[in-house]
Amino acid sequence: MIKWLNACNGTDHRSHDEQNAAISAYIRWRNARAEPKANFAPDSPIRTWTEYPAKTA
Repeated sequence: MIKWLNACNGTDHRSHDEQNAAISAYIRWRNARAEPKANFAPDSPIRTWTEYPAKTA
């Protein structure tokens, strides 16, 4: 997302409001088509943790 926003520098939008509208439209478009990640890092050792260690001071 940050890369896309940086790419907006120097665009032909006439105003910040117009540029903000374009960014908002893109974010709405992207979020409408978003899908959850499936099997993200299935072999990660964090998936085997059943409890977190207690913090001791």
